[in-house]
Amino acid sequence: MEVTSLSENLLFTTVRIDTVSSAGAKGSGTGFLFSHKFNGNDYPFIVTNKHVVQGADKGGITFVKRNGEQPKLGDAFRVDFDNFESQWIGHPDQHIDIAVIPLVPIIEFMSKQGTEVFYRTVATENIPNEEQQKELDAFEEIVFIGYPNGIWDSKNFLPIMRKGTTATPIYIDYENEKKFLIDASVFGGSSGSPVFIYQSGTYATKGGPARVGTKFYFVGVVAAVYFKTDAHDIVSLPIPTNMKNYAIDKEMIDLGIVFKAETVVGAIEHAIKKLGA
Repeated sequence: MEVTSLSENLLFTTVRIDTVSSAGAKGSGTGFLFSHKFNGNDYPFIVTNKHVVQGADKGGITFVKRNGEQPKLGDAFRVDFDNFESQWIGHPDQHIDIAVIPLVPIIEFMSKQGTEVFYRTVATENIPNEEQQKELDAFEEIVFIGYPNGIWDSKNFLPIMRKGTTATPIYIDYENEKKFLIDASVFGGSSGSPVFIYQSGTYATKGGPARVGTKFYFVGVVAAVYFKTDAHDIVSLPIPTNMKNYAIDKEMIDLGIVFKAETVVGAIEHAIKKLGA
């Protein structure tokens, strides 16, 4: 595979996270690679949700190997960890479900094993700035990438790309929190999936003429989903990572909860300071 287009590159921004609790329960989720420029330096991290790694005694992160400047499909390397949860640094706000781990030590470990991997990072500059946010409309098409229900291309080690729309405006804090909703089918394993606004070709503008080109922004991280209970109450819960423990008396209603991109920046800057980097 020769990776040339933006959408092809997006396939390599994510990594699969597998976990095992002390009780032996297995789970899976999504991580993605994000590089943040801070004080003039670039700091690459892997980002996921706190609840993906919570209670994980052991864990693994799977990368696609590299062949020259291209991915080597069908060949992957999994980095396994003990005390997996403790390797991650959570956002300082306990209500923000974002956790990060430095990428460089992981890359260096694989390199010492003689393994080079192919990956792409989402970057701070992909987050819409204040002026760009003013151009966003209440309804936007979105793409999110991950491993729903643990599903992936297990032969080529590639994630699943899915589409949806915003269900609340990105530029408004849903329930006065750094969140917005998406109208999409969000399942277990999608936890930690990056969410993008991505339109290529001709796209509409807010209050203006159509434009030709590419509209691309990183806007957030999938973390939770709304359920309808058997009592017909609507509740929001973290997306389950262990499907064997999934309660059958709850029905997903295709509304996902996304933490805004700025919470990723907050988590990384907290981690940089905590690590003394």
